[in-house]
Amino acid sequence: MTGVSESSQQSSSLKDEGYIPGKHSYWVNTNMKSTEIQQLLNEYPLVKNLMELEEIFWFNPCNTTLKEGLSFVGLVADDVGDAEARLDRFAPYLCQAFPETAAMHGIIESEIVAIPAMRKTLEQHYGVDITGRILLKKDSHLPISGSIKARGGIYEVLTHAEKLALQAGWLSENDDYSKLFSEEFRQFFNQYSIAVGSTGNLGLSIGIVSARLGFNVSVHMSADAREWKKQKLRSHGVNVVEHELDYGVAVARGRKEAESDPNCFFIDDENSQTLFLGYSVAGGRVKAQFEQMNIVVDEDHPLFVYLPCGVGGGPGGVAFGLKLAFGDHVHCIFAEPTHSPSMLLGVYTGLHDNICVQDIGIDNITAADGLAVGRASGFVGRAMERLLDGFYTVQDQEMYNLLGLLDRDEGIRLEPSALVGMAGPARVSGNLDYLNNKNLSAEKMKQATHLVWATGGGMVPADEMTKYLATAKI
Repeated sequence: MTGVSESSQQSSSLKDEGYIPGKHSYWVNTNMKSTEIQQLLNEYPLVKNLMELEEIFWFNPCNTTLKEGLSFVGLVADDVGDAEARLDRFAPYLCQAFPETAAMHGIIESEIVAIPAMRKTLEQHYGVDITGRILLKKDSHLPISGSIKARGGIYEVLTHAEKLALQAGWLSENDDYSKLFSEEFRQFFNQYSIAVGSTGNLGLSIGIVSARLGFNVSVHMSADAREWKKQKLRSHGVNVVEHELDYGVAVARGRKEAESDPNCFFIDDENSQTLFLGYSVAGGRVKAQFEQMNIVVDEDHPLFVYLPCGVGGGPGGVAFGLKLAFGDHVHCIFAEPTHSPSMLLGVYTGLHDNICVQDIGIDNITAADGLAVGRASGFVGRAMERLLDGFYTVQDQEMYNLLGLLDRDEGIRLEPSALVGMAGPARVSGNLDYLNNKNLSAEKMKQATHLVWATGGGMVPADEMTKYLATAKI
């Protein structure tokens, strides 16, 4: 694949049509010129399949070992350890502020469940034999905000709150952090503001916990955001700013608001290492859960993890944590909607955030609102591209179909975007070229574990879920 420097040179020709590298998708008012499209297609033929909104599976030829890929991330295991320690310090506060976390002693974590009936259904649905077990990681039902964003989003807010309180002398790391759950601390944090741009779930996580701490918080919501998510935020006292355009606009406006207020902290979903680390804590926790479940992961017992991807921070951080926990025995694969394959496009071409799906004529309009991102995180793409096995895309109707099948067979209800990962076990099992390339024999695959990461849906209102299920064709 073309290196970043060469790809950046290639993208410079796009400026003639108003393309501004590093900016958001709303800056792109026209498609690339036909000559530029042809140039892209000549070097990267899979772009044609993306443009035609086909479901594809691309296995990453740059995938390498953890040892070789780690240096490109810019973070190490000790950084994840610091994040774990910080979350432990805040656990007493979370128990007080959010009683729903008390059962887990203030630790925000989700269960892993087997879905054997769904495995049989997937085999029938896709006409593929799937060997090994299929499990579901239910981040969809995490406390406080009911999505994977409860990991990174809440962690970044807590990190900022701790920094402010420590600098002001109101807190020391040896304190019982339950003291933060007081009117005195709420008044202290009320001097400060937090802003974020979101398609929905990150805004929920950041908005709810920020407001509970006492911050003035504004969530800039893209046009894709669900109305019920906006209403839920408002019910928590969050200022919701609605935008008629996509995620890129919401992020840009949130960033602009923060720049005009020295006491406003902008949470940057595209480039935040803090968010990334909050997600990465999941790796060690999955390892501990597997040990309790007597699940072995080694050379003869491979682990495949299927992660829905929007801008990339959540799946990127989780994949990093999983790599630290399981090394080269875990295979991380990102899943995206056919209408928003931004991370696949960026990594495949080597252009990362110097290209967006609108540049090649894709509309970035999808039922998977949490994944409706036209331009992926350049930080995550460049950091993780060597540690990811591959990417695949799923059509919107297929997400609804899988949602209906999972509800019928397992009684588990998710939001549409959380179902893109469900196609993964069949995609992997049916691709012999990939399995042979990775030296994954039939015997090894019989002992494999497939972990589908359910990213959201636990807080979807009943009437909204009824609409989702009615859209499924099963």
